[in-house]
Amino acid sequence: MFKKSVFVVVLMASVLLFSCSKHQRLIKSTDNELKYEKAIEYYEKGDYYKAIQVMEQIIPVYRGTAKAEKLYFYYAYAYFNEHDYVMASYYFQRFTSSFPFSSLTEEATYMSAYCKYLESPRYSLDPTTTKEAIDEFQAFINKYPYGEKANEATEKIDELRTRLMDKAYSIANLYYHMEDYRAAIVSYENVLKEFPDTKYQEEILYRIIKSYYNYATNSITTKKRERFESALKAYYDLTSLYPESEYMDEVMKMRDKVVEILKTVPEGEIQ
Repeated sequence: MFKKSVFVVVLMASVLLFSCSKHQRLIKSTDNELKYEKAIEYYEKGDYYKAIQVMEQIIPVYRGTAKAEKLYFYYAYAYFNEHDYVMASYYFQRFTSSFPFSSLTEEATYMSAYCKYLESPRYSLDPTTTKEAIDEFQAFINKYPYGEKANEATEKIDELRTRLMDKAYSIANLYYHMEDYRAAIVSYENVLKEFPDTKYQEEILYRIIKSYYNYATNSITTKKRERFESALKAYYDLTSLYPESEYMDEVMKMRDKVVEILKTVPEGEIQ
């Protein structure tokens, strides 16, 4: 039994070495037609790593020929199937610029954006790739509004925008909990401006009121009135949109305090 196992291992190793040897001879070969045939064969068998090695040698050779389109398209997909989405996105983009009238250009345009989508990090990290993916999906929809993937691209944009919204909201919350109320106000207001349909709207409006109230309370005398008035305006924004808000009792108490302060102190001076 042991001898049989050793024989199988040795046989497999021999086959692997022979295969690697053949591939190395192919890489060193000057027969571009053979390389083209083997590159396609590697790709169609799912051996994408070897396909990439051969394709990168012969793509310049076949540029401008009838074989270039298929070769370049497979090259981009080989990187995609190797999970190298940065390179895949780059080469799908290159394909669309090199073959603008190809029947494959629509798919390549979508795939370029989709690779950026797959590279897009969770919301707590750098959002640059997420924004690039949104822009590319939007460009795809603009170019192919009735395309097969148009609805899917729209769904991906919604998902990516949610990631950006969650990130912006978490940053605002961080400022709020650090009691940096000025930064919290600016951040919360930016969330509402950029994502007017945010599911966090009610809570954000409540936290803007509270931030303005605390910010005004701790401000220098000459700035207090302006900031208390901003807190009052924020109160009306919340209550007009959410008359049954869960925060109503608390914000009404803050409103009453602010109104009393603004009544008793001359404009421009709160002690």
